[in-house]
Amino acid sequence: MKRLALLNGPNLDRLGKREPEIYGHTTLAELETQLREAFADAAEIDCFQSNHEGALVDKISALAAAEIDGLVINAAALTHTSVALRDALLGSQLRAVEVHISNIYRREEFRHKSLTGPACEGVITGLGLEGYYAAIRYLLKA
Repeated sequence: MKRLALLNGPNLDRLGKREPEIYGHTTLAELETQLREAFADAAEIDCFQSNHEGALVDKISALAAAEIDGLVINAAALTHTSVALRDALLGSQLRAVEVHISNIYRREEFRHKSLTGPACEGVITGLGLEGYYAAIRYLLKA
């Protein structure tokens, strides 16, 4: 059984409440439960969310030390601003897939640039919550 991690950044703790026309009505807790249930036979999924950049950097470092098999990350707004998260991802040598619920290229121009995406094997954007499932399926295949 593979060990995967799911990291969610700022404001994703408000899924289901914040801008449901963009992010939907499913809460983060519901999403985490659904992912764990959907992949119960193939993976253990460690879920973590923080609104703080340093906490996410610390978690990536801890996951690298734990030698997990892959990471799904939605760094949210930090995607576009955090050199620290980019460096943590690169330094961790973890297999990672970046996920965005909304299509960042159909939103404000400042969201079109991902600093963390180049540190990941792939980026999934605009597929809603299905992007998380696709990222996990990808990590399980390799």
